[in-house]
Amino acid sequence: MSKKGENIYKRKDGRWEARYIKGYEFSGKAKYGFCYGKTYAEARQKLMLCKTTEFSVDKDPGFQQIPPPSRWFSLFCREWLDLQQSRVKDSTYVKYKGILEKHIYPALGLLYPESVDTRAAERFRKQLLDNGLSSKTVRDILTVFHAILKYAQRTYPGIFRDVEIAYPHNARQEARTLSVPEQQRFIVCLLTDMDYCKLGILLALLTGIRVGELCALRWKDISLENKTIRICFTMQRLQVTEPGEKSKTKIHIGSPKSIASCRTIPISDNIEILCQKMRPDDLDAYVLTGTEKYMEPRTVQYRMKKYTKLCGLEGVHCHTLRHTFATRSVELGVELKGLSEILGHSSPTETINRYVHSSMETKKTYMEKISVAMMER
Repeated sequence: MSKKGENIYKRKDGRWEARYIKGYEFSGKAKYGFCYGKTYAEARQKLMLCKTTEFSVDKDPGFQQIPPPSRWFSLFCREWLDLQQSRVKDSTYVKYKGILEKHIYPALGLLYPESVDTRAAERFRKQLLDNGLSSKTVRDILTVFHAILKYAQRTYPGIFRDVEIAYPHNARQEARTLSVPEQQRFIVCLLTDMDYCKLGILLALLTGIRVGELCALRWKDISLENKTIRICFTMQRLQVTEPGEKSKTKIHIGSPKSIASCRTIPISDNIEILCQKMRPDDLDAYVLTGTEKYMEPRTVQYRMKKYTKLCGLEGVHCHTLRHTFATRSVELGVELKGLSEILGHSSPTETINRYVHSSMETKKTYMEKISVAMMER
């Protein structure tokens, strides 16, 4: 029998076993170490040695002492995340939770507050980039890290240092857009043997709606009398955050990306005629299926791949349609304020920076006009 306050027991094989806490898991659960001896005194001596010896990376490369969980940086991260759950959309909360679990907890979770400094932030940034993550992904992760630091500094003054974070520059990549001939080939493909899914994808090309908005669109949201489409929902597949759920992900239908994303889009006569032919009796039916059973974004992407292959297009995704709509609108002289409202952006600047891509032919036309105008003067 062990003495009071000790965790030393005699085993059935005759040896003595001493148990001690050597660290903690992220959940706060204790991780135990074990010492063995032929006698009680020997086991106790080894136990005292383990408790009093300061392990470090220098003394033992295979072991690092873990501080008590009450002061881990992960504790402050969890507090911040708990506050966000009631403040942000479900999709944003899932994104934050994923960033914490995949990146911040493993790299910084076990640090003391005083160890979370500029050098730690720089090591973290370099580690993320070395792991092959894109500049945008690293910026998103560092933004969450910075938000947690700001929260901790406000809530617990004097514990955390000021930390300088060097955000990587986003490498601007020219997004894929369909050329006019490619666009025409794709439209012909969609009009051939048209079904509900093809009609929905054509709507996305001709209105610039997002794939999630398309998947959540019901026939009751299309007013043929007023020739408008009302965008008020979006569909996403999110990770399950509730404990005890069997599935790891679930389909979530909720409000669109932002306040500006809730919008009414006018439709042309051509779209109105197509919708008139295809509209089912049940207006609660989804546009992509014609029934009350939805089609999720991943399935739409599979269909897109099939259709683009049929007409010889490569590298085309659902978001390519949105880029194509915005670019074609600018080329045709559509006023930017109106275009940004159709796309559901908060300002024309966002539209220009993200979705407007002038083709080489358009640039050549501009240069020719400028050259002629300057030479005539």
